[in-house]
Amino acid sequence: MSDFRNFLKENLETDPEFKEIWENNSQKRELVKALIALRIKEHLTQEDLAEKMGTHQSAISRLESGKYNPSVDFLFRIAKALNRKVEINFA
Repeated sequence: MSDFRNFLKENLETDPEFKEIWENNSQKRELVKALIALRIKEHLTQEDLAEKMGTHQSAISRLESGKYNPSVDFLFRIAKALNRKVEINFA
């Protein structure tokens, strides 16, 4: 098991605050993973996507690393750059 997986497992089992934060951010992680997968599927680098959106590569990097909470407008710009649409569902 990787160092990260060991760290994660241990903290999820022993630190209730960490576990709550981890679980509360699961949807954000899934969104970021989906965006990265779509960018890669389209054979685009972060710089390529940024250029299509009229932004900087660093903005895409911050988004993909989880250091940036995108606005709905930013998500719409990503979708437009990838010829996709945004769908939001509440379950």
